[in-house]
Amino acid sequence: MDKQSYVYMLANRRYGTLYVGVTSDLVRRAWQHREKLTGGFTKQYNVKMLVWYETHADILEAIKREKQIKHWTRVWKIELIQK
Repeated sequence: MDKQSYVYMLANRRYGTLYVGVTSDLVRRAWQHREKLTGGFTKQYNVKMLVWYETHADILEAIKREKQIKHWTRVWKIELIQK
């Protein structure tokens, strides 16, 4: 049985900077972003508010979906969040 995985989006504020990621532990990963324990983009732009996620049974499917969403336009990402 595969471990559950998540594709998620974070924002720094309403309609602000967006970040798309993938993890097998959404609660831990969201906490790491909030506490600025992850370096790079999310720390630099203060992106720490979880605004959307979806669950996947397979990590490879989650990674595939993450890559797909990362190539979307900003408008499409915002529409996904609002759904």
